[in-house]
Amino acid sequence: MALRPSLRPASGRSGSLLAGLGCAPIGNLYTPVPDDAATATIERALERGIRFFDTAPHYGAGESERRLGAALAGVPRDDVVIATKIGRRIVAADGATVETGGIGVDTTGDLTRDGVLRSLEGSLRRLRTDRIDLLHLHDPEDVDLALAEVMPVLHDLRDQGVVRAIGIGMVRTAPLVRFVAEAEVDVVMPAGRLTLLDRSAEEQLLPLARERGVGIIGAGVFNSGILADPVGSPYFDYRAASDRHREQTDAFAAVCRRWGVPLAWAAARFPLRYAQVEGIVVGARTAHEVDDFADGLEAELPGELWEELDEAASGIAR
Repeated sequence: MALRPSLRPASGRSGSLLAGLGCAPIGNLYTPVPDDAATATIERALERGIRFFDTAPHYGAGESERRLGAALAGVPRDDVVIATKIGRRIVAADGATVETGGIGVDTTGDLTRDGVLRSLEGSLRRLRTDRIDLLHLHDPEDVDLALAEVMPVLHDLRDQGVVRAIGIGMVRTAPLVRFVAEAEVDVVMPAGRLTLLDRSAEEQLLPLARERGVGIIGAGVFNSGILADPVGSPYFDYRAASDRHREQTDAFAAVCRRWGVPLAWAAARFPLRYAQVEGIVVGARTAHEVDDFADGLEAELPGELWEELDEAASGIAR
């Protein structure tokens, strides 16, 4: 499936259209990141041809959006694709909602119409832009409420041209299946559910998305760390990986070593094997991490590698 027009740079500028920079790390995820380091990360992504940037108010309670907006301030707006999210409200230390466009210390769920519109306005200010290319609903806890209250607002925003495309980003696949079946969305972003270790999106989500013409953006390709660095970051879904996941990852790593391919490269490329996957988002906090991601996308990986990885994955519970 070709990347839909709404997710291409409006200028038609070429680049790594399948590659998206995930901007949670520059929102101080796990480790504080200085402003200059965040800027250098985004600048290196642009140098390597990455044109798609995925952020959210939840990432650093506004810091990720602020930093992305500052780094892209001198870049022609039509040369990049910006995705952000709604569904959470930024709050200060005392729990009060921050002023529109401000930075806070945390976020809380907000699936009201006013909350969606305030969130979008705040994002536009922090990102220093007048429009969003892709607006995701961010991991809503109450799916029924989101379908009834939020989706009509997103449809209106798309119809008005305020956003070019709408989507849903979630860890759980069952709610994503509902959104694809019951709401008119352009894309969905299953986080960590279409990876070497967890292919559960294959069961219902991918077939239904194909039927409905809904694109897929792969995210969480490292399952919180274990598929990027099994020794230094042995986490799966933000928790210590189980013995089973460790054993499975060891098997994948052994296959990759035989072919001289870094495990992280194979993990990042894995979702792109599916026809309806329109892109992947991989987070980075340094220019070096951007280079590693871009190098992996550009490398020629042997078809036999995937065959052996599929064999190694045969014991994974689907």
